[in-house]
Amino acid sequence: MKDKTPKYISDAEMHKQREYIAKIHAEVERAGRVPLAFVETYGCQQNTSDSEKIKGMLSDMGFDFCDKPEDADFILYNTCAVRENAELRVFGNLGALKNIKRRRENENKNVIIAVCGCMMQQEHIAKRIKSKYKHVDLVFGTHALYRFPQLLDAVIAGGRIFDIENSDGAVFEDISYKRDGIPLAKIPIMYGCNNFCTYCIVPYVRGRERSRSAKKILDEVRDVASKGYREVMLLGQNVNSYGNDLETGLSFPQLLREVCRVKGIERVRFMTSHPKDISDELIKTMAEEKKICNQLHLPVQSGSDRVLKLMNRKYTAEQYLSIVKKVRAAIPDIVLTTDIIVGFPGETNEDFEETLNILKEVEYDTIFSFIFSKREGTPAAKMEDCLTDEEKHRNFDRMLELQNEISRRKNEAYTGTVQKVLTEGASKTNPETMTGRTEGGKVVNFKAKDCAVGQIVNVKITNAQTWSLTGEIAK
Repeated sequence: MKDKTPKYISDAEMHKQREYIAKIHAEVERAGRVPLAFVETYGCQQNTSDSEKIKGMLSDMGFDFCDKPEDADFILYNTCAVRENAELRVFGNLGALKNIKRRRENENKNVIIAVCGCMMQQEHIAKRIKSKYKHVDLVFGTHALYRFPQLLDAVIAGGRIFDIENSDGAVFEDISYKRDGIPLAKIPIMYGCNNFCTYCIVPYVRGRERSRSAKKILDEVRDVASKGYREVMLLGQNVNSYGNDLETGLSFPQLLREVCRVKGIERVRFMTSHPKDISDELIKTMAEEKKICNQLHLPVQSGSDRVLKLMNRKYTAEQYLSIVKKVRAAIPDIVLTTDIIVGFPGETNEDFEETLNILKEVEYDTIFSFIFSKREGTPAAKMEDCLTDEEKHRNFDRMLELQNEISRRKNEAYTGTVQKVLTEGASKTNPETMTGRTEGGKVVNFKAKDCAVGQIVNVKITNAQTWSLTGEIAK
C-alpha cells in the first residue's frame, strides 16, 4: 500500500537552520558592515521561487543585495537542467567569476561563490565543477535547499562544501521569502513530478510529487495579500495532481476555490497543467471563479501521436484537442499557451507537419518552443535521431513564422477594446511608460500619470505587436 503521508522536514531541523541564520547574522553585526549578495536565477518559475527563499534566508542573515557579481561578497547561481543552453551559460559565467575571485583576494577581500539548483542535482555536473572550477566554494542540489544556512556557515568556517544528496526530497515550511516586487507572488503548492516524460530531467532532480498542506498554502496567500500583493501564481510541475499524495485534503480545483476566497487577492493563476490530468471539475472551477485568470498554459509538446508515445505523454492529439474544445466552450475568451519540442528523437518531417496542424487548429496566443536538447540520464538521450540538425532548424523556423503570424493576428483583435490591466511598474525600455498585464497575461504598455504599482486600471488598446499591446488610460 502506498504511503500517502507527506514527508516534511522536522521542526527540530528547521529550528537548527534558524540557529545557523542567527549565528551568521551575529557575525555580520560584529564585522560592522553589511555584506552584499548577488543571486541569479535560470529556468522556471519554481526556480525563481527557490531563489526568493534563498534571498529571504540571506536577508535574515544580514545581507543586502546588489545587481553585479563584481560588487558582491556572496555570489549564487540557481541553475536549470532542462536545456543545454542554460547549462552552457552557467559554465561560462562560472569561468568569468575566477577573475573576480582572484582580484578580490589581491585586495585582501573574500568572496564566496555558490551554485545550486537542478543542474547540481546531477552527479556528473557536480563532479565537473568540483574538479574544473576550484574557485567555487559551495554546491548544493534542490533537496538541500533548506540546509543552505548550515552549508554557508561551513563555508565561512573555511570549508569547500558539496551537498548533492539524491533523494525524493521533502517539504519544508516557515522559511522567510524575499519576494520579487508587487503585484505578483509566486506560491509553490507542490514539488517534484511523477510523469517521467522521456525527455525530462525534472523527476530525477526534483524527486517525486510532494504536495504542501492546503493550510500552509492558504496561510501564505493571506500573508502576501496582507502585504499588498494583488495576484498569486500557484506553482507545480503538474498542479492538476495536487493532493494525490495526501491522505486527506483538497483537490486542486477545491484549493483554487479557497484561494479565490482570500480578501485582497484579485487574480489567481497557475502553472503548469499536464493535459492528461485536466478534469471537468477544473474547467468548471475556472469558468465559475471570476478571480481565476482566463489563461491556461497547456503543453502539447508534439502533434504526432507516434512522437507523443515516444515522449511518454499519455495522451493523443485527438484527446488533447478535445480538452481544448471543452476549455473554449466553458471559457470563450481563454488565452492558451503551450510548449513544443522540435526535433525529438524519432520525429520525422511528417510528424512535424502534424505539429503544425495542431498550431493551425488551436491557434495559441503564444508558444514556448525549443529544439530537442539531450539530458543525460533520461531515456530520450539514448534514442536515435531521424532528422539532421539542418532539418530541425528549418522546421523550427517554419513553426515560429507560423506562430508569429497567429500571435500578431490574435493580438490585433484586441485593438479598440478596453482591458483591465494590473500595473507592474515602469517599462524597462521607456521610464515614462507603465507596463502591466491583462487577465490573460498579455503585456500592455501605456502612458499614465499617478498610476501605482499593483493598481488595476482600464486601458484602451490602441496598437498591437506580436508580443505586446499598446494603449492609453480609458476615459
